[in-house]
Amino acid sequence: MDIDVTPQPEEAAWLLTDLLGRSMGRVAEEPAGEFRIEPAGQALQTMESMKRGPFATLDDALAEIERFTRGTCRRVPLDGQD
Repeated sequence: MDIDVTPQPEEAAWLLTDLLGRSMGRVAEEPAGEFRIEPAGQALQTMESMKRGPFATLDDALAEIERFTRGTCRRVPLDGQD
């Protein structure tokens, strides 16, 4: 399952969506320096038994999602960012 990872403006969070545009939840940095996976929608069952955090970095959290779902997390920049 491939997942797009998009920064959430104004928050230390990244939205997770599948390639059909359905919400898979988000990864939030709460508190600072601790990243947690918060599944939503169809991902609630898919990620039910997965470790959700805390992770030291966003990359560590995304690696856990990739390992568990056997897919790829692709970072999508906000408009105007590279």
